[in-house]
Amino acid sequence: MYKNKAAGGENNICGQKVKEIREGLPERTSQRKLADMLQVAGLDIDKNAVQRIESGKRFVTDIELKAIAKVLGVSYQELLDN
Repeated sequence: MYKNKAAGGENNICGQKVKEIREGLPERTSQRKLADMLQVAGLDIDKNAVQRIESGKRFVTDIELKAIAKVLGVSYQELLDN
């Protein structure tokens, strides 16, 4: 039976990569700032949701993945690759 969890038990496979990319941005970008950037892009998300995504505790929809990739300036594939 298929389980909706990543190999490590996380609820998403992009969270760690989102964190790595966010922390590697040229301008210091906090979780709150990323949430603000996502809100400007039209995604209703707050700092707590970003924290839960990065820690793997929150599922990520395809709509959210698209917005996150756009705001971070990367492809969907880059967020999904481990």
